[in-house]
Amino acid sequence: MPIELTSIPDLVLFTPRVFSDDRGHFFESFNEQTWTGAGITRPFVQDNESFSGHGVLRGLHYQLEPWAQAKLVRVVSGEVLDVAVDLRRGSPTFGESFSTRLSGENHLQMYVPRGFAHAFVVLSETAVFSYKCDNFYNKEAEGGIRWDDPDLDIDWVVPPERISVSEKDALLPAFADCENNFDYSA
Repeated sequence: MPIELTSIPDLVLFTPRVFSDDRGHFFESFNEQTWTGAGITRPFVQDNESFSGHGVLRGLHYQLEPWAQAKLVRVVSGEVLDVAVDLRRGSPTFGESFSTRLSGENHLQMYVPRGFAHAFVVLSETAVFSYKCDNFYNKEAEGGIRWDDPDLDIDWVVPPERISVSEKDALLPAFADCENNFDYSA
């Protein structure tokens, strides 16, 4: 599984080897030995999946320590713009975002470490988004940032008037005001 480093430390992309023929395709969406070989050793303990329509934006979400979660994200069908924002104080890329297109066709996966806010917006008519977490969800540890924060200046590709967020996400604080207890260690 080829591993591609991104411009943000510890945030990596994985492209699985896909075997295709006239019947369809097959690939390993997760192999513990591959991930351990890449230095990712925390076990995943929870899988989540969502189905959303075009323009639905979920995020920017994270969980505070000690309930922070690393995520391995991918799209089963459809296409999304996937975004991660570095919230680790002391990181050389603190406050920077990274985005990439994940789709059921490109099979690309992104590993989002603890200490990042994460979101995606659906670019196709619909999308099924799947992800593994290395820690259990804890409602009291929820954190988030407004998707349209001007300090982050994220290009969501979808025009703002076509973006749909939950009532809860519409009330999230600005980046400058978000609660954050993440520290960077090189």
